Amino acid sequence: MSPRATAQDAFIARKVAIDAMLARLRALSDANFNTDPDALHWGHVGNLDHYAELLKRITDSAFNEGEHAE
Repeated sequence: MSPRATAQDAFIARKVAIDAMLARLRALSDANFNTDPDALHWGHVGNLDHYAELLKRITDSAFNEGEHAE
């Protein structure tokens, strides 16, 4: 197998994994992150803040924004 084919296979495998994670996150978001809207508390807000912070690091890197801006 050529190095190019190996890199292509690895890239596709990682893309498939990312797509699966994004689909799971979308489903979790659609389900209000498995929270009861009538029982929300500041801990839930903290959890979402943490998720948003991690996702911002990813989007900043992917779109050359924030600390990754050129």
